[in-house]
Order: sequence, then structure tokens, then C-alpha cells
Amino acid sequence: MPSSAITESSIVRLVDTFYARVRDDAVLSPVFEAKLAGRWHEHMPRMYAFWTKVLLGTGEFQGNVFGKHMALSGIETAHFVRWLTLFRLTAVDVFGVDGATEALVVAQRIASSLQLGFFGEIRT
Repeated sequence: MPSSAITESSIVRLVDTFYARVRDDAVLSPVFEAKLAGRWHEHMPRMYAFWTKVLLGTGEFQGNVFGKHMALSGIETAHFVRWLTLFRLTAVDVFGVDGATEALVVAQRIASSLQLGFFGEIRT
């Protein structure tokens, strides 16, 4: 059962805050901007739907998350470290320390899966 801090509206806050931080981040911004420049308005509703699906088990998200990310080039361990760091900070800011636990477990699982795909091992 999700934390009571995790609601559809708090997920929107999480996603909006997280991606604002990503866009301002020296490590992550170049990777995301290379794919999403001028298309953030299309990406954000997909991210709301994705996180609603994984955190609340509701919504209509469909997509090949792994395949989309495996198509990216230039991904390094530093990207995962920074992504997880920003996500942790944002999840705690939005959901509170106790409320963020589930989201952090999911984020770590996603990062681990993607790292296995990119590097054949988990490096963070």
C-alpha cells in the first residue's frame, strides 16, 4: 500500500520538481535536452502517467521504458549517480522522509535495471 503522502497531485509535484532540477543540472541536462528539447510538453504527461502507474498502480501508462533508455548514447555511471541523488532529494522534499521510501525503492530498482542494460553490472 502506498504512503498516504503519495497521491496523484503529489506525483505531479514530484515529476515537475524533479525535471526542473534535471534541466538545471550540469550532468543530466545535456542528456535530457538532447532528446527532449522542444518536446518537454509531450514528455511530462508520460512521466506523470509512469510514476502514477508504478507508485499507485493506477493509470494508463504503456511503453517500453527499458528500450527507450537503451537507445540513449553517452550514458555513464555519473548520470545514474546524479539521477538518483536528485530523485532522492526531490522525493523527500515532496513526500517527506517516511513517505518517500516506496518511491526511492522503485527509483533504485529502475536505475539498477538500466545500469545492467548499459554496463552489464551495477556500478553505483
